[in-house]
Amino acid sequence: MNVRRDPRVPLTTAAGLGAVAIVVALITGGSAPVVTAVAGVVTGLLAAVSLIMAASRVTPGHRRQPAAWRWMTAGSLTWLLGVGVRPVADGTPFVLTFADLLILAGSVLLAIGCGLSVKPPAYTRGVIRQAADAYLGAASVFAVAWVAVLGPAFRRTEDTGAFFAALALPVICLLATCAVTPAVAASRSGNRVVGLTGVGVLAAITVAELATALARLGGDHPPLVAGLLVPALLLVLAVTPWVEQDRPARPLTAAVTAATPLVLVAVATLVATLHAVGGTRDAALAIVAATVVLVLLGRLFVLLVETAGMRRLVDVGEQQLRRLAENTGDVVLVCDPEGVVQEAGPGLEATYGYRPEDLAFRPVFDYVHPEDLPAVQALISRMADEDDGPEQEGGTRVSCRFRASDGTWRPTETVAARHVRDDDLVLVTIRDLSDQVALRNQVTHLTFHDGVTGLPNRAYFEERARDVLTRRGAAGTAVIFLDLDGFTAVNDSVGHASGDHLLGQAARRLRSAVRADDTLGRWGGDEFAVLLEGGASGGGMSGGTVGGADAQTAIDLAERLVRAVSNEPFRVADRDIALTASVGVAFAEEGLPSGDLLRNADVAMSRAKELGGRRVEVFATHMHADVVRRLEIASDLQRALMENQFAIEYQPVVDLATSRVTAVEALIRWWRGGTFVPPEQFLGPAEDTGIIVPLSEWILREACQEVAAWRASSWDIGLALNLSARQIMAPRFVETVSEALSDSGLPASALTLEVIEEMLVEDAGEMIGRLSELRTLGVRLAIDDFGTGYASLAFLRQLPVDMIKIDPSFVSGLGRDDTLTLLTRTIVQLGNDLGLIVVAEGIERPEQLDLLRKMGCTRGQGYLVARPMTARGVDDLMPGTTLQNTA
Repeated sequence: MNVRRDPRVPLTTAAGLGAVAIVVALITGGSAPVVTAVAGVVTGLLAAVSLIMAASRVTPGHRRQPAAWRWMTAGSLTWLLGVGVRPVADGTPFVLTFADLLILAGSVLLAIGCGLSVKPPAYTRGVIRQAADAYLGAASVFAVAWVAVLGPAFRRTEDTGAFFAALALPVICLLATCAVTPAVAASRSGNRVVGLTGVGVLAAITVAELATALARLGGDHPPLVAGLLVPALLLVLAVTPWVEQDRPARPLTAAVTAATPLVLVAVATLVATLHAVGGTRDAALAIVAATVVLVLLGRLFVLLVETAGMRRLVDVGEQQLRRLAENTGDVVLVCDPEGVVQEAGPGLEATYGYRPEDLAFRPVFDYVHPEDLPAVQALISRMADEDDGPEQEGGTRVSCRFRASDGTWRPTETVAARHVRDDDLVLVTIRDLSDQVALRNQVTHLTFHDGVTGLPNRAYFEERARDVLTRRGAAGTAVIFLDLDGFTAVNDSVGHASGDHLLGQAARRLRSAVRADDTLGRWGGDEFAVLLEGGASGGGMSGGTVGGADAQTAIDLAERLVRAVSNEPFRVADRDIALTASVGVAFAEEGLPSGDLLRNADVAMSRAKELGGRRVEVFATHMHADVVRRLEIASDLQRALMENQFAIEYQPVVDLATSRVTAVEALIRWWRGGTFVPPEQFLGPAEDTGIIVPLSEWILREACQEVAAWRASSWDIGLALNLSARQIMAPRFVETVSEALSDSGLPASALTLEVIEEMLVEDAGEMIGRLSELRTLGVRLAIDDFGTGYASLAFLRQLPVDMIKIDPSFVSGLGRDDTLTLLTRTIVQLGNDLGLIVVAEGIERPEQLDLLRKMGCTRGQGYLVARPMTARGVDDLMPGTTLQNTA
């Protein structure tokens, strides 16, 4: 397995060996140039190798490090070449040698690498200012060095040109050092340590080259200490890239960096002044001082231009800020620390109706709502306090109400911040939130109110019921549910828009009927709900007991609601529409959840609707049990249909004159887990859930097949089937009947379909249309339970029926009730006069049969004639047999 070794170990070892080599060279007595050259080559090579290896290991996200360290590597290699050949080049008669040029190039490359090793700040100073600062620093250092060292050396030198030529290399190095030092010192970059070390190397090169230049002018070798200064710092540079810092060094502030050149100028000026006071006059020093003054004047000019530009930018920014605030509808006020308005923006009049001069020199607190005044005063006070720190410079906001000129209080959002130009002033921005608050209130209203009636909606009603039961308890609390009977026909006849108009009228009537403390809401569709909160009428009612003043109050209110809906027709679409209402009342009990209370009221309302409507029903426990039972039956019906749990029995219809079986009526039977379920218990849920449609189709197909088989045996027998309203209104009802007849081979004339009178009243138009389509197929039609009072005789004209069946309630009174006997005789006579077949249902006693024969009734069925039986039992009634219990 390959293990990547840490390069810091061999590098540190190499650096130690290099130091040992330098010490050995010193001990063995080598000359200063040779020792300096050996030390420079060894340490320069170490620094170059370290930097290039460190650059190859930098993570991809730090792109500036590799480039900077490669420049510094090139500078180190170029410098060590110059140092290495200097002992040989110093033998030439030239003041500046080829080795000096290599050292100069290496220094410049090192300076470039130092500058690239740090990330420039987001807002850098101009190039001219940076160059001026570099020159000021270099000139100041040069002036001090001139007074201390260079001036005396110059006065001892006979060749002026050679003197200044010798100083060219250290001066250029000094300029390079001063150029990059401020940027590296003020940088926050993580590579700042390597850059600072590089700056130290440049400073050491400057000192070493200055010492070399002075030694050459004196005809001597430079001191060994100056020559070893650069190799020592190169050893530090070789180690620095591999040093991990737990905490980066704190950079110099921008103020310190900007002030450093000026400090150097001040020091140089002091030294030059003392030098001049001593009686020494140097033309070179005067020239340097003159150039420094010129550069300072140029820098001052640039600073003034920049300041003027910044002032213009501040003015433009302030104007743009004001214009932006005014365009967004904000009002800008300038206040003193006491809250007195010093200046007001022009948007004040458009938003709040005040002219700017109306608020001038008046406290802004006079226009703030008293409840919001402490928060606004604290806000302006914090902004005016200079000790709050920079965290307040961004401004702070508070919501308050501001008085408009018309006296209304407008909701606002106020932001306060220190003024840009004067810290003693506070800039207050006021934004009018009236539209936002109005929109939020509207959204809240629409969330909890019905858009058609304006009443609280179901969500609000449920929340209110929970709150009342939680806060006040169950005593005296009641819920009333109301449903508009027949409202579906309104939408179908006059449209949904007119239906919504009717709902609005109903809501107004109901609102006028309830008390002010009651909560009236629209539950959904054509259902409304009323919440009566406990304790409104005195008395008490708890534990589910329906009694006392509160109970009677709820029942009286329920009856008033029925009368409010039913007593007067609604005017909709230029017509009067009469509706009734079914109302359910439920009373709260201790520990009963609000959801169960609302359910109970809904169950009671459904019960009132089942009993015919226009009535009030009070919830009783058995109602919920009935609903649960119906739901259980409904859920079992689907499974029963799939598992063939249903059976068909046939009740014969006989000719009363001959006792011959002329037809059979198919009746559905359900054996649920071996237990017989009476039809009246499951036909209602089947109708409600829609299962009656597939169930009736199955009965139709099975009965048609059975009767067709009997007719194939030369038995002229017919089939009668009862139809439900949902079955008739099914989309493919007529096609289903036609297919059943076609598949079984049963003639259409042998099939009689029965409908009850109530079905002819509801949706009469479409119902009669569907039955007329059946009539065109040749199917015979019968009105079942005729005479119960739902339909008028006009339907006998609109719908060409073939048969009417007298309701068993009439037949049961024959021979015992003269009125029922008379009505039965009238129905029989009416049917005979219209040419209709009259069938009497429910014949159970012999005297009933005798009277029906005397009245002229031709057909009959009942337990006296024949009980319902299976298909096998009907086989025994084939022609040639007679019924045993017929006269």
